[in-house]
Amino acid sequence: MQPAERSPSQSYFWPTVLAVGLHVIIFGMLFVSFAMTPDLPPSKPIVQATLYQLKSQSKATTQTNQKIAGEAERTAAKQYEAEQMEQRKEEQRKQAAAKAAEQKKAEEARKADAAKAEATKKAAEAKKAEEVKAAEQKKQAEIAKKKAADEAAKKKAAEEAAKKKAAEEAKKKAAAEAERKKAAEQAKKAEEAKKKAAAEARKAAEEKKAQALAELLSDDTERQQAMADTHGDQVAGDFDDLIRMRAAQGWTRPPSARNNMSVSLRVNMLPDGTITAVSVSRSSGDGPFDSSAVAAVKNIGRLTEMQGLTPQEFQPYRSFTMTFTPEDLAL
Repeated sequence: MQPAERSPSQSYFWPTVLAVGLHVIIFGMLFVSFAMTPDLPPSKPIVQATLYQLKSQSKATTQTNQKIAGEAERTAAKQYEAEQMEQRKEEQRKQAAAKAAEQKKAEEARKADAAKAEATKKAAEAKKAEEVKAAEQKKQAEIAKKKAADEAAKKKAAEEAAKKKAAEEAKKKAAAEAERKKAAEQAKKAEEAKKKAAAEARKAAEEKKAQALAELLSDDTERQQAMADTHGDQVAGDFDDLIRMRAAQGWTRPPSARNNMSVSLRVNMLPDGTITAVSVSRSSGDGPFDSSAVAAVKNIGRLTEMQGLTPQEFQPYRSFTMTFTPEDLAL
């Protein structure tokens, strides 16, 4: 009696059990090792296990495999014959294609030779036409060159003439400008000399008036009385000039002020020379100039020179009218 054949599941049972048990033992040893190991830097263990499956083949399986192998050989032989036939057909197709390609190549070569001959002919004709065209262009270029040279010569001559004319005009203009500047400089110097002479004359006159006024104020009462009797009008004129001079020192000329303007101002003064009020008696017609004259007189504040006058001499200055012009205030 033959022993019963084991099924494939039975043949793999014990090897599988052994492999699983081996893995369980390895993992148990790892846990025990980790528990007993002192504190060290963490490490990553690598466990490799290979499971070998034991295969056993029965007699029936061997026979089946042999039958399958025979069928495969027969199938392979048929397939080989089919491949051989297909290969021969493919070679025939390649030969036919090669023959057709040679014929096509020969036809293309013939056409290429014909096209080459035609191209050579056209190239020769084109070259001849190009030579004719180049000769014509050369002729036209020479004509244009000669024409351009003539025009350049004419242009150069015109430029030279224009340059010469411009130089002469510039020279004349420079001479006229120099003459104008010279005349302007001479006029400026003459004007400055005139202004300087006028300023010196005005300064001398003011110094003379101031000296006379100082002498008048420095003398004793009797001499002042005598001089007042003799030069009353002159003293009054000196104080008018003194007021104009002090007003001119604090005057700011407005842009609208023009020569020949005149404004009359009513001035009130105390015996000690303090100016108490200034108002416009007769306007010049220009508001900014009138206001500037009023401000200039107010800015005097106090004339200490008035303290030396007697009540009789001061009486005309208690409330008086004076006329101012831009020329007066520009002293």
